[in-house]
Amino acid sequence: MLGENHALIFEFPEHKEVIHHLKESDEEFARMAKEYHDLDHKVRGLEVNGVPTTDQNFMDLKARRVSLKDQLYRRLLNGHG
Repeated sequence: MLGENHALIFEFPEHKEVIHHLKESDEEFARMAKEYHDLDHKVRGLEVNGVPTTDQNFMDLKARRVSLKDQLYRRLLNGHG
């Protein structure tokens, strides 16, 4: 769905406490989470506002967001960064 918010707490609500803990205690997790958030915001902006961009740029942004989401999820399952 276009414009859907993919924030980590919406994607992984069962890990909300761990997400918060890792953002506070693990610099690498926090950096990755911020990059994920920024990418999600950018992708949603492109989708909702119809900002001109190339298909390749749009797909690259979405691919990076998915890659980060996978990395962050693995860290969440470990319970630590």
